[in-house]
Amino acid sequence: MSVGSFRTYYIIISTLLFSTVLFPIFTFGNKTYPFILGLPYSLFWIILWIVITFIAVLILYFIDPDKEEV
Repeated sequence: MSVGSFRTYYIIISTLLFSTVLFPIFTFGNKTYPFILGLPYSLFWIILWIVITFIAVLILYFIDPDKEEV
């Protein structure tokens, strides 16, 4: 994978995942009920997307063509 295409993928994936906690997409998760794992649905929605974003960035880190192997 070339550096240019990797940067394009990184920007697109990061923007899409970040937008899930912003208006208007957050309105799908902006509910008090049901409770999931003892958390209101809106808080669960935010935590879920933070974890998914972390995993996606971690995967992108491992496929980064500029990463130097030690």
